[in-house]
Amino acid sequence: MQLIPKLEIKSLANMAKFLNEEKVGRVASIDEQGYPQIIPMNFVYVRNDSIDTQSSNEDTGAIYMHSFPIGQKIENIKRNPRVGFEVDSYICFLPSYYFHPTDASQADTLYISVIIKGNASIVQNRDEKTNALNALMRKYQKEGGYESLSPDMGSVREVVVLKIVPDQIRGKYKIGQHWISKYRLKMAENIIQREGESNARKILKIMGIEIMDNGDLKIIKEPVM
Repeated sequence: MQLIPKLEIKSLANMAKFLNEEKVGRVASIDEQGYPQIIPMNFVYVRNDSIDTQSSNEDTGAIYMHSFPIGQKIENIKRNPRVGFEVDSYICFLPSYYFHPTDASQADTLYISVIIKGNASIVQNRDEKTNALNALMRKYQKEGGYESLSPDMGSVREVVVLKIVPDQIRGKYKIGQHWISKYRLKMAENIIQREGESNARKILKIMGIEIMDNGDLKIIKEPVM
């Protein structure tokens, strides 16, 4: 997959941060007719230095998901472990008139996405399985209010944990980093006008722009991933 260098996320740490800020990923497996089956899943991305994976792939970590023990996804992975995994965040639509008064082809979108190609398996090691489930809980229930799972629990034995070890992990983003500062501020003004200040604040924060108390716009950081 060839990416335009300016649009490519080059830092694995930034991709890891993005993955664990997003709530839903999509795993694609191949069914027995050869069609891709795509399913949205809760997931956690874990680097190998923070979980006992018994894996030699120390660079790209692993995706973990919990699943029912039966189903087409499980059968697909047993038959063919090669899968795709995708996570994306829609930031903002940019209407064509931001760029040209009449040319509809100029419409664009701000976004962040990470795509993984790798091999999926069912985790058999009870300790790794437990650690993965606890990592999922830390991600989705950050406020606590639960006791950590342990390997001897029936709930741990009964649930299936799927693991995807990436062969390739690539990220792509467009959040204004391809614009010079002056033009990025001009686009920010357009976004405020169309989206309203409340929604625009969230978008502009991702773009590295802050709305000051007096209404002025200020670039506080370069939106580089």
